Amino acid sequence: AEVKDVSNSVMDGADAVMLSAETSVGKYPVEVIQTMANICMQVENSDLITVPHEPPHIRTNRYITKSVCFHAAKMADEIEARAICTLTNSGYTAFQISAWRPDAHILVYTSNKRILSRLNLLWGVKAFYYDKFVSTDETVDDVNRIAHEQGFVKKGDYLINLAAMPIVDKGMVNTLRVSQV
Repeated sequence: AEVKDVSNSVMDGADAVMLSAETSVGKYPVEVIQTMANICMQVENSDLITVPHEPPHIRTNRYITKSVCFHAAKMADEIEARAICTLTNSGYTAFQISAWRPDAHILVYTSNKRILSRLNLLWGVKAFYYDKFVSTDETVDDVNRIAHEQGFVKKGDYLINLAAMPIVDKGMVNTLRVSQV
């Protein structure tokens, strides 16, 4: 039953899975985690998963952000960008990018400590505390440097940067920029 539960969760679009009471208290917790990870990877890499490929059409107050995130994920796959770097205060951008399941790393920078743990549970997201919002160019250069230092990208790799302009207002994402390390 556990294999089926994990597989179904992944097929339903779950960002994370957790152990049930029965499996979390056994003699082989490390092997259980490895097996769950293996199941997740196999299902994600199978034809059982379909990620929507249509851009958002419903015009809400977050339509621009949603559209920018969709196109960032699509562009990352097309140009083989190694990472999508975004700044967020609410976490909305991270949720949107993660939903499109790009091949690139999703690196999320936030000054909101309350959402860090939650962001790291999203599919493909690595979240970092960041509070040096100066100008858009300086901030983008800084997060790209961090991505390089952390080993997510190497010299010559493409990154896609998402930000709200003006950056100090911490508003909704409205800017997409392609950078090269």
